[in-house]
This record gives sequence, structure tokens and C-alpha cells, in this order.
Amino acid sequence: MKRSEFVVSIADLPRQEGAQRHYTFTFTAPEGIGVDLLKVAQGTPIEADITFESVSEGVFVHGTVHTQAMGECARCLKPLTWSVDESIAELVYYPQSVKALGDVDAEDADELPVTDGDFIDLEPLLRDAVVLSLPLQPLCTPQCRGLCPECGEPWDNLPSDHRHEHFDPRMSALDELAAQLAAEQEKAGA
Repeated sequence: MKRSEFVVSIADLPRQEGAQRHYTFTFTAPEGIGVDLLKVAQGTPIEADITFESVSEGVFVHGTVHTQAMGECARCLKPLTWSVDESIAELVYYPQSVKALGDVDAEDADELPVTDGDFIDLEPLLRDAVVLSLPLQPLCTPQCRGLCPECGEPWDNLPSDHRHEHFDPRMSALDELAAQLAAEQEKAGA
């Protein structure tokens, strides 16, 4: 059975507290990393500079993750590219350490990252770091004015005096009355 490329070996990391190993990885992004308006496209490189450090409960994984997300501005819908440079710091427990926690609810224990023999799956750690770094409302610029609600054109592309005439059918009787009064005044004044 083929393992995911995110599953890495820690066989050369001594289980002596404080022992460290540093690695640089380049992974290929799987499907589904992102938020509604920003996503890391499947196949995009994800670079990770990771240090594995032995601690009594497991392996402390820390370092940085770098990738690019693509999406659109939340206000004007322009396409944008978002650079992700995020720190990662997570304790991956040894299975026996999770059992020793005792006071942890069984459901919560299932959520904890755990080593699998001499292997660690980095995908959930990297996915969390990337997704949590992405804004839910990305903007192309902080000053983005968005779209005109009437015509849908970007405000930046419209003249400063841009506006729309609104016709309210409820006011048509008043418009007719105003026209009739104006005509009567014109006759009276002539």
C-alpha cells in the first residue's frame, strides 16, 4: 500500500528528549485546502522547513510552510494571488502518551495528532496552518470599494458621478400631477 507523500519517516530521530532533525520538504497540494474565496490549487507546491524535536510525550514539529493560494477579492471579485508564509508548531503524540493522558475525553483524544510507528502524517498539520492563515474576506487592496450594487461594475472603473435613475411605479401618479401643475402654471403665467 502506497503512503501519502505527506507521511514522513522519523526513524532517524532518537527518542532522547531534545534530539532534533531538520528537513526541507516540497509537497504537492491535495484537493480542498482553502476557504470559500481563497484556495491552494491541487498540484501547487507546498514548501515546508520542518524541525522534528523529541519530547517526552512525542515529537514536537515546528517550522514554516510556504505556498500560494488563488481566489478573488471579497468586494470586487478581481482575481488575486495570496502568499502563505506561516509558522507551524504542533505536538504529535506517541500512542502510549495519548493513553496516559487519561483525563482527555475519548473524542478529544481521537483529534490529537499521533505518530504511526516511525512515521508522522504532516498533511493535517500543514493543512491547518495554511487554512488558518487565509483571510475569510480577502481584499485586492485595503481601499477596494467593491462593485456598484445596481450595474455590478467595479467602482474603480466608473466615473465619480456614476449613478442610476430609479423609477418607482408608486410615484407615477405624483409625477403626472406634477407635470399637470407645471403645465397649468405655464398657461397661467403666459
